[in-house]
Amino acid sequence: MKPIIEVKNISKKYEINHQKGGYVALRDVLTNIFKNPFSFLKYKTKEIVGLEKKEEFWALKDLNFEVMKGEIIGIIGRNGAGKSTLLKILSQITPPTTGEIKIHGRVGSLLEVGTGFHPELTGRENIFLNGAILGMKNEEIIKKFDDIVKFAGVEKFLDTPVKYYSSGMYVRLAFSVAAHMETDILIIDEVLAVGDAEFQKKCLGKMEDITKNKERTILFVSHNTEMVKQLCKKSILLSKGEIKMIGETNDVLEFYSNNKDIVQNHIQDTTPLNQVANKNGMRLTGIKILNQENHSIFQSGDKLKIELGYESDLTKNISSVRTVITVTSKNSEQVVLRLDSDTLNENILEKIPVKGKIICETEDINLIEGTYLVDVDFLIEGTSVNYLQGVGKFEVQTSLKKYNFKKYPDNNVCDYITRYNFKLDEK
Repeated sequence: MKPIIEVKNISKKYEINHQKGGYVALRDVLTNIFKNPFSFLKYKTKEIVGLEKKEEFWALKDLNFEVMKGEIIGIIGRNGAGKSTLLKILSQITPPTTGEIKIHGRVGSLLEVGTGFHPELTGRENIFLNGAILGMKNEEIIKKFDDIVKFAGVEKFLDTPVKYYSSGMYVRLAFSVAAHMETDILIIDEVLAVGDAEFQKKCLGKMEDITKNKERTILFVSHNTEMVKQLCKKSILLSKGEIKMIGETNDVLEFYSNNKDIVQNHIQDTTPLNQVANKNGMRLTGIKILNQENHSIFQSGDKLKIELGYESDLTKNISSVRTVITVTSKNSEQVVLRLDSDTLNENILEKIPVKGKIICETEDINLIEGTYLVDVDFLIEGTSVNYLQGVGKFEVQTSLKKYNFKKYPDNNVCDYITRYNFKLDEK
């Protein structure tokens, strides 16, 4: 059988200009010419002869793979791996720098929330507009209009301008239009992360239905490994613009989670810049954030293990050390977890070596999907000697099987209690 998509030696290069400033008005340019004519001529001369500093960035490097008709392929990897760039090339939004792509069929893309929507138009009008952009004929849109509206669940707001829609309503309507389009290939880039868990399940069911007879092909990008595992039998792992592995989804995800070169554990090898210099202080030399399986990919309900490497200029053991770890939601900026060694009353850190590792482990925590920042505060004899804000971070990828998440108030008070312990690394 002939592949529906053939990717041969695809690479994509961008040029990054290193120059001062951003947007400059014409009046400012003219003023600078009159004020500093020699400086202006020097700058233009450098630009003309090619001495202006430029950097080549290869977003993709020599990608080769084939997709057969009816396959659902997951594309995974960290932010910046090249996933979105690849999908834009496959969607013919941007051309590759080198290489060749052969696509045998009609392509529909859902790459960003609200792509193809006009904010001033109503939901009804945008269905026709977005459908036309995706290549649907007017008769086809009319025929499927009721099904599109019913699936999106926006009947009450159909004649409301979409600028008043939430991001979830946007993505529901956009996905519904794309899913009801009779394309041979459907390309989806992470937008389902905006919807709620119920809608995500609905979308998964729809994608499974449209590929049931192996008539439509789906390329699916997501950071939600549970969703990729449930939907895709085969996956492609990208890292730094290169394909690291193609194969069965379970094998690819296992390789992804266990490969330290691809999955970074947010270890800081260098001393943070805001370290204290006095002899009575403690310096953080590294932080590692893992779950109970020593992976840095988290699902809601995982345990949390935070390893803090430290050192001091003292020549003897450090007395009365207190360590406070604060976990903050990046989106809402609210404290969701506070881990304080002083509340345990076990004197674990009463006297510790001048160099070592402090480990904090928690029980299961039901954090909702998102990015979380970690602050660390070292106190000696009750006085803070080194407070580090946002020194680590981790991401939670919500499992579709778990819905009863803790709801946090919109304030900076921690409203979540879990059991935890502190210990010293005994190695």
